[in-house]
Amino acid sequence: MATDFTDPFDQIIDAPFDSALSERYLVYALSTITARSLPDVRDGLKPVHRRLLWAMRLLKLDPSAGYKKCARVVGDVIGKYHPHGDQSVYDAMVRLAQTFSLRYPLVDGQGNFGNVDGDNAAAMRYTEARLTAAANDLMAGLDEGTVDFRLTYNGEEEEPEIFPGLFPNLLANGASGIAVGMATSIPPHNVAELIDASMLLVDQPEVDDAQLLQFVQGPDFPTGGVVVDSASAIAEAYATGRGGFRVRSRWEKQDEGRGTWVAVITEIPYQVQKSKLIEQIAHLISEKKLPILADIRDESDEQIRIVLEPRSRTVEPDMLMESLFRLTDLETRVSLNLNVLDANRTPRVMSLKEVLVAWLQHQIEVLVRRSQHRLARIDDRIELLDGYLVAYLNLDRVIEIIRTEDEPKQVMMAEFGLTDRQAEAILNMRLRSLRRLEEMEIRKERDTLDAERKTLAALIDSPARQRTQLKRDLAKVRERYGPETAIGRRRTLIEEAAPAREIPLEAMVEREPITVIMSQRGWIRAMKGHNDLASADAAKFKEGDGPAFAFHAQTTDKILLAADNGRFYTLAADKLPGGRGFGEPVRLMIDIDAETGIIALMPATQGKLLLASSDGRGFVAAMSDAIAETRKGKQLVNVRPGARLKIIREIPAEADYVAVIGDNRKLVVFPIGELPEMARGQGVTLQRYRDGGLSDAIAFRFEEGLSWTMGGETGRTRTEADLTPWRVARGAAGRMPPTGFPRNNRFG
Repeated sequence: MATDFTDPFDQIIDAPFDSALSERYLVYALSTITARSLPDVRDGLKPVHRRLLWAMRLLKLDPSAGYKKCARVVGDVIGKYHPHGDQSVYDAMVRLAQTFSLRYPLVDGQGNFGNVDGDNAAAMRYTEARLTAAANDLMAGLDEGTVDFRLTYNGEEEEPEIFPGLFPNLLANGASGIAVGMATSIPPHNVAELIDASMLLVDQPEVDDAQLLQFVQGPDFPTGGVVVDSASAIAEAYATGRGGFRVRSRWEKQDEGRGTWVAVITEIPYQVQKSKLIEQIAHLISEKKLPILADIRDESDEQIRIVLEPRSRTVEPDMLMESLFRLTDLETRVSLNLNVLDANRTPRVMSLKEVLVAWLQHQIEVLVRRSQHRLARIDDRIELLDGYLVAYLNLDRVIEIIRTEDEPKQVMMAEFGLTDRQAEAILNMRLRSLRRLEEMEIRKERDTLDAERKTLAALIDSPARQRTQLKRDLAKVRERYGPETAIGRRRTLIEEAAPAREIPLEAMVEREPITVIMSQRGWIRAMKGHNDLASADAAKFKEGDGPAFAFHAQTTDKILLAADNGRFYTLAADKLPGGRGFGEPVRLMIDIDAETGIIALMPATQGKLLLASSDGRGFVAAMSDAIAETRKGKQLVNVRPGARLKIIREIPAEADYVAVIGDNRKLVVFPIGELPEMARGQGVTLQRYRDGGLSDAIAFRFEEGLSWTMGGETGRTRTEADLTPWRVARGAAGRMPPTGFPRNNRFG
């Protein structure tokens, strides 16, 4: 017995792999963009949200009706309209009900729908839901021929392609989503402000985005907060459709008596989980990363109340909050990316004006379609009323035809010129409708409908009338969402923040005394407390190494390290290795060559430095100018070839003279005012040499004379009070120092 056999390999079509892959991926990408991730500019909904609300409407879950289990709604949605996972559909439904996620919730939930701490909603079998008034406004007009319907995925049901309602849902509730190669992020806004801007656009289509911002101040988040961006930054974001908004928590200072106070946070930024925010702040306290903050307490119930306790009453409240804004999610950035599907289902980024114009065009189309639908209904009704009037005018003949004729419909249609619908309506009239009063009511209804028909026909033909009617309808919606209503009151404050202040290191690091020690080979460490500096010499060092620098400091200090090439480096005192062991090589902390010598190490203060190089040039520099921001350091002294930076001394506040001695053992003394103060440079000549170079320099008070330590172990000092013989102009050669001056040519 012969059978037909088709070789499956005959069905194979050869095609390049890259083109086959790109075609299939493009189909997937377009499906993700248009049917899952991006909202429609006309109703602001993605398909899953639209299908959820449509299923709830068919279940008659109106705001005035009772609640039904969410499992019933989700079952209808995934069975009839949206063949996806039940959990993803339920998650979308939960978000529509969360008052902290949507500015104007579209689902009224009963039960556990999650909270601002980030806890999940209860399972769908436990929760119940119904529609809100905002959802009703969004779907108003679905039965009036305002939008097209399409078959569902299995062809058994119908669903609307778009919602017609006069509620600006896209901007009112916002949206977020990630598609393939594009994303959208739209924060929520205030409906009353959006309607005011829309009415301005209806009257003046030529206005720009800047004029619309007279009404749309900025985002209006369900969780409140403060938008701290400048007006220009907000305007730029709305004009381009791309940007972002800095949102801060709202807080207030609360006096506790006797000079003590706490900061109370009453609103947190949008989409920030309160529990994680408190964990962030508690981590700062436990890790001592913000010493000016002592404790945090969560005293929230239905309202947010987070209490921050400062370390002491002297802490500035603004400084504390400024630090927290920088370090935690008490300040976040909410991005704006107005990437939506336009009326042709094409994704594109729109400006604020373009979004409102597209929504208004949709509303005009809905208005015209509703009028046309009503006009067709009126024409149908007028046709029947005209038939009834014919019957009343010829009542006896109509009754006779009905009683005597076998086919009364055809006879009436032929005799009175009636249509099939009119004749059928007459035959279906009840006997009690034959009373005389009924004829008067029919004539009255006929006149009323005729007047309405003329009004609708004029509306359809006149764009001006359409705009006027749209403004009336918008005004009615605004009454329900106006700023005087509970749901319409603006919640987010728009207030530009003051310029960011420099947070002092004391706020970030706990202030503790330390003793900094560095060895001759460059090993550095910080011992706790202010130890006796004489004992630093006896501290442990590696074999062949010894002490080089030792001084007292605080963990909040910045430590200046100077190299002989004129470059200065900055170390954070709190980051120095501990006092146990030998410390760590300082060259691992900064980018300094191995052959470059380290000539000074000191804590940075607000004072000034006397800088001098081996060739006798120098100048005065503010210590703040020596602070470097990076590991590479900062070039402060430009040393000439063959020379090196030799002297770095902090200038006493009362010093008015400078003493300089050279290798040739000659001393000059001149006023400190003859030295320039520079932020960088070579400086000027301090002393002139025939051979050798500079040995030492010091700043001192002339009236007190010049002092130096005597040799030996006595520790005595000697002071030369009369320095007149050595007082010369800057740059002189000088003369031999006073009798008894140290042979090493150092001031000590």
